[in-house]
Amino acid sequence: MKRLPRRLRPGEEATLVEHLDELRTRVVIALAALVVGTAVAYVFRGHLLHWLNQPLPADKRKPVTFGVAEPFMTSLMVSLYAGFLLALPVIFWQAWSFLAPAFVEHTQRVIAGFVGFACALLLGGIVFGYFVVLPAAVHFLTSYDEQHYTILIRARDYYSFAALAMVAVGVVFEVPIFVLALVRLRVFTAAKLRRNWRTGVVVMAAIAVALPGVDPVTTTLEMIPLIALYLLSVVLAGVFEKRWWGSEVGVRRAGAEVP
Repeated sequence: MKRLPRRLRPGEEATLVEHLDELRTRVVIALAALVVGTAVAYVFRGHLLHWLNQPLPADKRKPVTFGVAEPFMTSLMVSLYAGFLLALPVIFWQAWSFLAPAFVEHTQRVIAGFVGFACALLLGGIVFGYFVVLPAAVHFLTSYDEQHYTILIRARDYYSFAALAMVAVGVVFEVPIFVLALVRLRVFTAAKLRRNWRTGVVVMAAIAVALPGVDPVTTTLEMIPLIALYLLSVVLAGVFEKRWWGSEVGVRRAGAEVP
């Protein structure tokens, strides 16, 4: 039985063949986690489908299918979405374990903190998307011009829409990570962000319009947290900027005093 790949230490030499072998093994582990996650999600697909159907109107909580194989393929698609979420920590860990040796230990701790913060924000975005964005969007779309249509909800299309809406909101919640990363790389400074906050709000509004969502309700509910998180990021940038740059200045001064 092949052993799990050993994580290299910072600066440790390795041949191209060893790097490729490690990459292949980590990809296999990530794919195995995806398969296991999908299998677990498929076993509990009834609970997943019931959970996803709750935002629908009470009389439409059993979406329709139109093909012989569509019930199976739709359940498999939902299981794959859920399996990917379950496998995401393993996938992130394998990717990070492969890339980590390229960074010094201090930078590794900073990036690991960013990854943990990003995962928490992603989870928060998905929860916000399910409880706030999805019910409002579904109510608006399924009742729009209902006097002119016989509205039937196709299972495959609805589950794709629900997944897209929740992922879009999850991406929206990653704005603080993106802004703080730019500050950490010194692309922007906290002072510059504060001076140009109005421009940032306009950019966030444009991003919300560009995100998936064909209706004004979804777009608005994506825009509000996007702008709020951006303004929060401006505040956090000022706090972390002092810690990052202040600590670096202190390290340089300490090094200069060493004979």
